[in-house]
Amino acid sequence: MEGTLADTYVAALQHDLVDLPPETTLVGVVRKPTPWFHAAVDENQPELGPPTELLESFRTTVDDLKMRGVCEEGAHNAAWDEVGFEEAYRDHLEESADARAALEGLETRLADGESLALVCFENTAKKRCHRTVLRDVLAERA
Repeated sequence: MEGTLADTYVAALQHDLVDLPPETTLVGVVRKPTPWFHAAVDENQPELGPPTELLESFRTTVDDLKMRGVCEEGAHNAAWDEVGFEEAYRDHLEESADARAALEGLETRLADGESLALVCFENTAKKRCHRTVLRDVLAERA
């Protein structure tokens, strides 16, 4: 029996805005989680967060766009395209031995029937996020 795979963001968990089965394991996928993030999830797998260089490039581009008058959400989503975030993140998942091992671990857990929800910071109703790419990669590999 295969487990289910979902994704959400930490504020949705904190404010009961997401409906997950009670047996779902909340798996953070954040490179540098805050203490309050740890309190909201069952575990965190930082190796599944975007690589530091990609995050730095992305944040610099977001800041540049905001300085030019683009709103927060618009800057976030435009920077995603400008730095080639999805492609770079997918490359990271393939090239990093730690990320590959973490992916394989999640695949095994799903195959064994565990239900998982990937968690990070972004509300994907407004901003693009690596966790939805990660969810798609896991679904593609299943």
